[in-house]
Formats: sequence, C-alpha cells, structure tokens
Amino acid sequence: MTITICGSMRFHQEMKAARDLLAVRGHTAFVPKDLDTPVVNESYLSSDEEKITAKIEYDFIREHFKKIEQSDAILVLNYEKNGVAGYIGGNTFLEMGVAYWLAKKIYLLYPVPEMDYKTEMHAMLPVILGGDLSRL
Repeated sequence: MTITICGSMRFHQEMKAARDLLAVRGHTAFVPKDLDTPVVNESYLSSDEEKITAKIEYDFIREHFKKIEQSDAILVLNYEKNGVAGYIGGNTFLEMGVAYWLAKKIYLLYPVPEMDYKTEMHAMLPVILGGDLSRL
C-alpha cells in the first residue's frame, strides 16, 4: 500500500521512524517534502512569518496534496501537542479533507482529538490505530 504520512512537523522524528517502519513492512510511505531539510523544516523555524514564507516558497501544502492523490491512504501521526491529546492542526486537517474528497482511507494513530472541528473529523470515518502501526 502507498501511504502519505501527515501530522505536525514538530513530530518530524516520529515521521521518519514511521516511514522506515512502513518501508520494512512492504509499504511505500511518502513524507512531507521538508522532513529531511532542517533549513526549511517548519519545526526549526521560529516565527509565523518564516513558516509562511517557507510554505509559499517551497509550495509545501500543494506538494503534500499531490502525494495524497498518489496514495492509497494517509496516516495521521496525531500525538499530544500544546496540551491536546491526539492533536490535529490546520494543515493536517486540510490533508484529511483532501484524502476524504479523493476517497482515500484515513488512518489516525490515536483517537480524534477534542477540538472545534472534531465532528468533521469523525464524519470522515477515520480508522483509529490505537497507537499500533502494525494494524495497517
């Protein structure tokens, strides 16, 4: 199966580990374009202005949407962030929406978080893996 990994770039180390684990299990895993480039990796940028500039200059959002289009499914690595268990931020929510629109399977590592847009996330019928990537 071809899987695009999504999530906050704060979890870039976890994305690398998930990519490698999925490859060992015979899957093809796409990751964000900036994952292996610390100079433009959003998690290394301090200001919103720097993050916005990088997203525009490197076309990160559209580029990741294209990977979703080429995949069978997405895997959302939704760890705790900012005190929210299972955090799913703006970019990841957009990616879930694209996957849903394209009728791709949506996997969440952890349950849907308690956030303002939780009803929309539930309506996309994600498969909750309970923290276990072997369930893919």
